Amino acid sequence: MVAKGKIVWVSGPAVKADGMSTVKMYETVEVGESKLIGEVIRLTGDVAFIQVYESTSGLKPGEEVIGTGQPLSVLLGPGIIGKIYDGIQRPLDDIAKKSGAFIGRGITTSPVDMKKKYKFTPSVKKNDTIFGGSILGAVQETPLLTHNILVPPNYPEATITEIAKEGEYDLEHVIGHASSKNGDKIELKMYHKWPVRKPRPYAERYDPSVPLVTGQRIIDTYFPIAKGGTGAIPGGFGTGKTVTLHQIAKWADSKVVVYIGCGERGNEMTEVLVEFPHLIDPRSQRPLMERTVLVANTSNMPVAAREASIYTGVTMAEYYRDMGYDVVLVADSTSRWTEALREMSGPLEEMPAEEGYPSYLASRLAEFYERAGRIRALGSPDRSGSVTLVGAVSPSGADFTEPVTTHTIRFIKTFWALDTRLAYSRHYPSINWMQSYSGYLEDISKWWKENVSPDWYDLRAESYHILQREDTLKEIVRLLGPEALPDEEKLVLEVARMLKIGILQQNSFDKVDTYCGPAKQLKLVRLMVKFYKEAQKALKEGKSLADIRALPIITTLLKAKFEVTDEQISKLEEIDKQLSDSFKGNIEEVKVSV
Repeated sequence: MVAKGKIVWVSGPAVKADGMSTVKMYETVEVGESKLIGEVIRLTGDVAFIQVYESTSGLKPGEEVIGTGQPLSVLLGPGIIGKIYDGIQRPLDDIAKKSGAFIGRGITTSPVDMKKKYKFTPSVKKNDTIFGGSILGAVQETPLLTHNILVPPNYPEATITEIAKEGEYDLEHVIGHASSKNGDKIELKMYHKWPVRKPRPYAERYDPSVPLVTGQRIIDTYFPIAKGGTGAIPGGFGTGKTVTLHQIAKWADSKVVVYIGCGERGNEMTEVLVEFPHLIDPRSQRPLMERTVLVANTSNMPVAAREASIYTGVTMAEYYRDMGYDVVLVADSTSRWTEALREMSGPLEEMPAEEGYPSYLASRLAEFYERAGRIRALGSPDRSGSVTLVGAVSPSGADFTEPVTTHTIRFIKTFWALDTRLAYSRHYPSINWMQSYSGYLEDISKWWKENVSPDWYDLRAESYHILQREDTLKEIVRLLGPEALPDEEKLVLEVARMLKIGILQQNSFDKVDTYCGPAKQLKLVRLMVKFYKEAQKALKEGKSLADIRALPIITTLLKAKFEVTDEQISKLEEIDKQLSDSFKGNIEEVKVSV
């Protein structure tokens, strides 16, 4: 029975409707004469509290509210890749055609082109047994992505009675029929719908033992994230959050990218919407949008849709994960999402917690980050996929003690802390190596040892120890000056400077330096550690620190990241030989007066 009620109260994006006794929690409803899209978020007797995903201006008591009987869901099928959606999966280009530059109210559009035909190639035949999550066949969604057609996860075990031959079909075409054990007849299409607030099921969750290679040295070498892992990038205004997220989205070792612009400023989101369609995938030289989905919800859009955008994005990410792909979801930023929770909490008269955020802030963040993971998908054939979640956090005044940041830290395992001072000194990415951490080091070290080098973990530890020692020495330098230190400690400062310039800094706009593969990363770190050890040995032999600092090899080491491409790694072996030769005979012997 369809629920019908009347509006009795309106407060911003929140609406109260009476006579809704048959409505369910999280059911989608049509609000008012304009049929605005809303979602039931609280029930008290016959009264339903509804958050409306569009502007409520002009709504008045007495207007009708009609239930749809369905939860807020997204359509999952071919045609998603390359689209730019709002927070409730409405294509922005279709909305623009209907209402112009500004989003109108009550606009309904199809998330994908239902009439577009795709060449379907079946992978099952008559009398085959299928399960929820099984692959029926495939279509070429874009030149970069083969779209596997899935049986909805909630479908029972069934036997194929009919399957379409290879050919071109639109999404509404029934591509197959199946019969369940109970004798129920099942129609199979190339799409299905799934509630956004319900995580898609899987067969098994794997340990996070495979790194997500991003090509960013400070991330991959020092604070890595695993496929199916969780990470956060907190930072104040101007610290480079968006650029860092762009680099991860562009270069990460993933098949699909889901980018959520959640409540960001209109000008920043415009840059993303304008730039992304023109970005070239570095591996295929095809447009990056051929493996990307954008969910755009700016700060001037309805606040409730901002809250929904996170769930819309992660549900689409899980869908491509279930096909057997590695997916990276980038959310910029989760702070704006939580602000939407706070703005909704006020009209609902909920008891506020710290800084006005609702008491369920932590649980909502946990729900989101728990949807990450590397899994074995349901159904057949056997396949694995992953969803890696990376969320930007925008704490006011770069205060990492505020509620969103502190609660986020509880649920993520990789923390990339952006530093305002580093950003102002033009050190990018401005990730503070003393505040950041990764909980995946031990898990992924085996992969690095087997696929890159057995001494990866030790080299990483040695180089990081130099940075740690430099950090402890900085206080002495501030008080007494560098001349108060012995040469051994001055050498630490010098090598730490080289590490910061040659390893930690990375120019995203340089054609060579924008990406650095694992093998090149390791060799660069190895060269720096070797220089430190050779310089230590030279000091013990009585060589002068000034002469060591004057060695031309230092400039060569610092320039290597720009001059040696990943395809020319053998050149680093030549630099290694130059390094050894520099300490064999090119340093003048110090004359010791007795």
